[in-house]
Amino acid sequence: MFKTKSILLSSIVAAIAGFLFGFDTIVISGADRPIQDLWELSDLFHGTFIMSMALWGTVIGALFGGIPCDRFGRRKTLFWIGVLYLLSALGSAFAPDPYIFSISRFIGGLGVGASSVAVPIYISEITPANNRGKLVALYQFNIVFGILIAYLSNYLIGITVADQAWRWMLGVEAIPATIYLLLVLGVPESPRWLVLKKNDISSAKSLLQQLNPREDIENMILQIKKSVSKSAQASVFFSKRFQFPIILAFLLAFFNQLSGINFVLYYAPRIFESAGIAAGDVLGASISLGVVNLLFTLLGMYLIDRIGRRSLMYIGSVGYILSLAGVSWAFYTGAEGFVVVILVSAFIASHAVGQGAVIWVFISEIFPNVVRDYGMSLGSGTHWVFAAIITLVTPTVLSAFSGAQIFGFFSFMMVLQLLFVWKIMPETKNITLEEMEVKLGISSEVLEEVIDEEEINN
Repeated sequence: MFKTKSILLSSIVAAIAGFLFGFDTIVISGADRPIQDLWELSDLFHGTFIMSMALWGTVIGALFGGIPCDRFGRRKTLFWIGVLYLLSALGSAFAPDPYIFSISRFIGGLGVGASSVAVPIYISEITPANNRGKLVALYQFNIVFGILIAYLSNYLIGITVADQAWRWMLGVEAIPATIYLLLVLGVPESPRWLVLKKNDISSAKSLLQQLNPREDIENMILQIKKSVSKSAQASVFFSKRFQFPIILAFLLAFFNQLSGINFVLYYAPRIFESAGIAAGDVLGASISLGVVNLLFTLLGMYLIDRIGRRSLMYIGSVGYILSLAGVSWAFYTGAEGFVVVILVSAFIASHAVGQGAVIWVFISEIFPNVVRDYGMSLGSGTHWVFAAIITLVTPTVLSAFSGAQIFGFFSFMMVLQLLFVWKIMPETKNITLEEMEVKLGISSEVLEEVIDEEEINN
């Protein structure tokens, strides 16, 4: 069996869940119109049960994904995430009606949501501070790589398969899901989880020595033990002591979706059609979004540990504002379709180098070890609740509002994000997870005080 004790290889294997995340969420864009026409679905039914059902599964997976991570471990959770992806791919491909299809997409959504909690936690817990940003960002890279492959796969299947091509588009995900399932069996457990939940100090030391041979392992174990000397309940997590990181996680996730990123990725073919691009060319035009997303995600990964998370958010926010305002202008003036493609690509580039590169890294860093599962679930859950709402209402919104109005709204929201970065968001680069607790005013001593107060009150 494949086995690894390498940080890089373990991170790459875990991040393949991100590839499945990206592929699973975007592959539906190629099946959007064909499914609605095949089963003669209304806009409301189509938006609720076909296009957004996976996202509602994602909400559940994100909100509760921290539970199996905490109880059964990061590694086992990663494995069962792969099982969910595999079941979803096969169920969607062979669905005889919209109801079985919706259930299958919901199952895949559970995997997406759980992976957005489990993978950043796992990678952040096995990596040293100086490389944590780019290694956690491997997850985001794999998401956008999965998006690109989904767009490309949809295009190739669309031009080669004549009858019900959408079934092949959705079913092909079973191949990478199977590969991931086999590889993830060989990754080690998180040393921090072994200390926190199993009190298995010897195994944790052995893994830390293999994963971080240049670090002071004894000191790392002491810091981990100190930071998790008591267990915390959900009521403790939502106490006033954690108000600041909770606000940070919520706002970052909120603005991520209010940029319109899922709106664009899910409905790119419809957006390009409304901009005047021929129906036969929209899948090809969508591929450009995947390419730009991948290239600028690589740039974000290169820069995140060099210039920091906050600087990338500044760059991305300004890019968001200009590109979204440009798309709004293009729809308002009736500019040619290729202008919209260029401006939407600029929007995707701004997202990839900013929010896309930062969100999962930042949220995985700002919560103490003992409540990190809760924190990731909160941030990821917030992200997916708004993603689901936006995707659900999009068919109706596209019928009720002009492209100029929709993209103008998203541009305004990114002005608010820029204010959030300027006034509230702290920098987290090159700081260990245990040092982060002190910086944000939630050191182990403070945490113990909160837990003691909770136990007294109960």
